[in-house]
Amino acid sequence: MPAFTLGIEEEFQTIDPVTRELRSHMSKIVEGGKIVLQERVKAEMHQAVVEVGTNICRNIEEARQEVTFLRREIIELADRQNLRIAAAGTHPFSDWQDQLITPNERYDQLIDELRDVARSNLIFGLHCHVGIESRNEGIQIINAVRYFLPHVYALSTNSPFWCGRNTGFKSYRSKVFDKFPRTGIPEFFSSAAEYDDYIALLVKTNCIDNGKKIWWDIRLHPYFDTIEFRICDVPMRVDETICLAALMQALVVKIYKLMRQNLNFRPYRKVLINENKWRAARYGIGGKLIDFGIQEEVPYANLAHELLNFVDDVVDELGSRHEVEYIDKILEMGTGADRQLAVYEQTGDLKAVVDYIVSETRVGVR
Repeated sequence: MPAFTLGIEEEFQTIDPVTRELRSHMSKIVEGGKIVLQERVKAEMHQAVVEVGTNICRNIEEARQEVTFLRREIIELADRQNLRIAAAGTHPFSDWQDQLITPNERYDQLIDELRDVARSNLIFGLHCHVGIESRNEGIQIINAVRYFLPHVYALSTNSPFWCGRNTGFKSYRSKVFDKFPRTGIPEFFSSAAEYDDYIALLVKTNCIDNGKKIWWDIRLHPYFDTIEFRICDVPMRVDETICLAALMQALVVKIYKLMRQNLNFRPYRKVLINENKWRAARYGIGGKLIDFGIQEEVPYANLAHELLNFVDDVVDELGSRHEVEYIDKILEMGTGADRQLAVYEQTGDLKAVVDYIVSETRVGVR
């Protein structure tokens, strides 16, 4: 069986400890981090965003060690600059119009093309790569895994506030990102060749200059031999990130094994999957998703346990049973969005929400 390696990228907020606003001093963290972390830390388009990415990890335990180490290093680097690190899909009240853009030719080109759509994209996500050796098998796996993306996404919801407003969504981050072209649930592709023809057509017609400008919720990475999950908000806790990464890996392996047994998982149309993605963004784990097989609404918790049963026969060989079953803990304590909203209901103070996010970002790190 292929290795199904893991790579995890997390995007963090840099916070002023006095005002609790986003502070555009990410460059100091990145410059300091390059000494120890090298290419595992990098700047993003907004100077208040810092991204870290693990090395290639052979299993979920290595991934946990890497994610924990990277969070610890970034937190310590920020502390030395009198900054704080926060893990949430959006900042509760900072306005994107006040944030500085990182000087970079690539970002300049993106802003020239997309204007305020790019400038307002002040969001923070979790990207997980699962290694796949065959691009054809990768496409077939993506076709099937698309159905489960809303189920995974609901567990990550961690962005209920935007520019000082309670948006009514558990994940407003996706609503901000929806303004970009080539986002959301991907279409069904019959083969890697069909997918490559699509990319080639967009390049030929000057829609994009390379495959990295395909920003779908899941994609074949244009340069790495990986399936990249891009749908999730960055979670507050290390345990939540590792749970989501383990679940994504287990889904890929499960579908792969079904394919090898000539058993097909029924693919669903993008328009149907989008109905569940909307519900996941709006209600998180507190609502209902649609089971399109039985054509009924089902409480999210029921579907989460069905998902656990679906991957049950692969988690032990992956060594990730404990990590995947952390889903039960998320269902019990609520997602990041649920917990942010609870703090706001208790205090009526968005600064208290920021303080809570900062404290949760450190859980399990030290």
